Amino acid sequence: VQLQASGGGSAQPGGSLRISCSGSGFMDYFSIAWFRQAPGKEREGVSCISSSGDRTYYADSVKGRFTVSRDNNKNTVYLDMNNLKTEDTAVYYCDGRDQPDVCGVFGISRGSFGNFGPGTLVTVSS
Repeated sequence: VQLQASGGGSAQPGGSLRISCSGSGFMDYFSIAWFRQAPGKEREGVSCISSSGDRTYYADSVKGRFTVSRDNNKNTVYLDMNNLKTEDTAVYYCDGRDQPDVCGVFGISRGSFGNFGPGTLVTVSS
C-alpha cells in the first residue's frame, strides 16, 4: 500500500494542527507510524497505531500533546498535534507495516518502517 502524508502547515507555539496519512489500498492490517525529520537532524519516530487502532504509541517528546487515530473505512490515519512547540518543526512522514502491532514489539523503529513517501512540512514559529 502506498501512503502519503498531507495537511501540514504553519502554526504558532501553543497552536494545533492535524495531519493525515492516506493509503491507496487496503490498510486494515497495517500498523501505521509517523516519523519526522527536522533540519540537520535524523529522522525520528513520533507515533504509531496498531491495525485496529486499539494500541497507540508515542515518543516521549510528544506524549500528552499528540494523538494518533485511524479511520479504516477511509484508509486514513490522523495525527492531531496540540500545544505545538518550535521543536516540532519538521517534515512529517508516514509509513505502514503489514503486521497488526509491530510497534508493540519493536517500538517506533526505523528498522520496521522504511518506505516513506513524500512528507508534509509542519512549521511552528511565532
